[in-house]
Amino acid sequence: MTRVAAIDCGTNSIRLLVADIDPATGEVTDLDRRMTIVRLGQGVDRTGRLAPEALERTFAACREYADVIKEYGAERLRFVATSASRDAENRDDFVRGVRDVLGVEPEVITGDREAEFSFTGATRELDGAAAGEYLVVDIGGGSTEFVVGTAHARAARSVDIGCVRLTERHVRSDPPSGAEVAAIRADIEAALDLAEETVPLREAETLVGLAGSVTTVAAIALGLDAYDSAAIHRSRIPYERVAEVTARLVASTHDERSAIPVMHPGRVDVIVSGALVLQAIMERIGAREVVVSEHDILDGIALSLV
Repeated sequence: MTRVAAIDCGTNSIRLLVADIDPATGEVTDLDRRMTIVRLGQGVDRTGRLAPEALERTFAACREYADVIKEYGAERLRFVATSASRDAENRDDFVRGVRDVLGVEPEVITGDREAEFSFTGATRELDGAAAGEYLVVDIGGGSTEFVVGTAHARAARSVDIGCVRLTERHVRSDPPSGAEVAAIRADIEAALDLAEETVPLREAETLVGLAGSVTTVAAIALGLDAYDSAAIHRSRIPYERVAEVTARLVASTHDERSAIPVMHPGRVDVIVSGALVLQAIMERIGAREVVVSEHDILDGIALSLV
């Protein structure tokens, strides 16, 4: 077994996985998996820069993760950064700060590489839960990745429709106004047009949804009283339930969304945009259901270390 640590730093959250991996079989045994909402992408769509307070929140989480990694004695560490850090003019400040705390160079990867990691992490345990070719959709804070493939990805595309980006760009009302929702939907449809230029979205038999927006919609659709990863992982959520949950979220105030038992406080203000992205994807491809995976880019990063 090889003990590894993987960190995925996105626009909304930073996550850590410490795991033992069997290099021969690829079997992964989780030792510690955690997530912190840091909103690194705060204001990036508008300013093109990472805000000082967002950087400090991220570095604070890195210091916590450094202690965890040391405690478990991980042999290898990989830190991958995605949408917000790709877009920022001052990403060197981010790179330098992470290196100082963790002693490793953060890799600011392309959207296509992000998509490949997501596909690997999401599909490795789906035998029997899905059929045929997969369309893996990773709805992040700054971007959404689309990957089609079976054992390996054959086409991938990253587009700039993340829940944080869309919310910051369009939402000023509570709940969002009809015009604001329409503007979000228009951005999503334009991005789906771009994605379809390189990824055959409608050819896959199984839609697999990843990341916090999808798992939160699934948890609400399942009627959970508390967030339960085991119940959410590999669950199948019909389109009708996704549409019902999305309509509920769109009509809810911030306080009403906060009161939903499975809602993480860091997702309250961006979940509407994330749910709208998921619903629009299902409508575009005619998906009757989405298979939800709790395994994603973080697992793909960990597997890449062996």
